[in-house]
Amino acid sequence: MNADSIRKLLEQVRRGKVSPDEAVERLRHMPFEDLGFAKVDHHRALRNGMPEVIFGQGKTPAQMASIFFRLAKHGGNILATRASEEQLAAVRKRVPKAQYREPARAIVLQRDSKKYGKGIIAVVSAGTSDISVAEEAVVTAEMMGNDVERLYDVGIAGIHRLLANRAVLIRARVVIVCAGMEGALPSVVGGLVGVPVIAVPTSVGYGAAFKGLAALLGMMNSCASNVSVVNIDNGFGAGYVAALINRL
Repeated sequence: MNADSIRKLLEQVRRGKVSPDEAVERLRHMPFEDLGFAKVDHHRALRNGMPEVIFGQGKTPAQMASIFFRLAKHGGNILATRASEEQLAAVRKRVPKAQYREPARAIVLQRDSKKYGKGIIAVVSAGTSDISVAEEAVVTAEMMGNDVERLYDVGIAGIHRLLANRAVLIRARVVIVCAGMEGALPSVVGGLVGVPVIAVPTSVGYGAAFKGLAALLGMMNSCASNVSVVNIDNGFGAGYVAALINRL
């Protein structure tokens, strides 16, 4: 469906020949924009409720800039994860208002400040070394229209730090917990709250942590019934799912 087809469809809606619901259904299946090296999906938000997000790792600066620019032309917030400063420089040549969120390693363009979440998402990190993954979850949730509260460096090696900040957990509608080493913190948090807890294993730890595998297995074997798990270092996935839950 091209621009002319869209205009005709909107005119049909205006004249009452097509219902708004039917028009939206047609738009859900609009074709992607083919850039040759990428097929940019401009209407993912219509189908899934969230816009397409750019995964920066493995893309050249020029590729990143082209995709970011084409998404920016269609409005809304743009998020690129696992992005480098070289990619940022290329993006800014075409989209000067793009910003870099460190330590999340994300390039963002925020134009929609509307809050879609119905409550607060709490993002918790076991240690300071887990903050980069936690911040990827934060920026994702914020770009999806959510209020986020951070609670960092509250791992079980000093459990009193977590308990002293329990009020943050109680306020939250969803909790994201990022932890490396043995990955025990999500189970503890799960036992303190009555809301979904999304556990994110991080690749932090000594040799036997196997770059996050020990934390992943520990979290998957959690005895807390409200804990679910995303992949190692997948702060984006946690922030995305938390945003969906917070919209319900």
